[in-house]
Amino acid sequence: MLTAKQKAIKTIDQLPDDADMDEIMYRLYVLDKARKGQEAVAQGNTLANEAFKRAIDAW
Repeated sequence: MLTAKQKAIKTIDQLPDDADMDEIMYRLYVLDKARKGQEAVAQGNTLANEAFKRAIDAW
């Protein structure tokens, strides 16, 4: 399993050479959010479809 640093380096390496700092930071942000989402699912911290729909309607 890759460490967070290794995943960040791999993500940055996949970007084109002319990628700017905003693009790099955005990609790392998305990577982190995906990781946190996967952890939440693994821990059972999810909403059922109906609860999710109610939460959206409350917005």
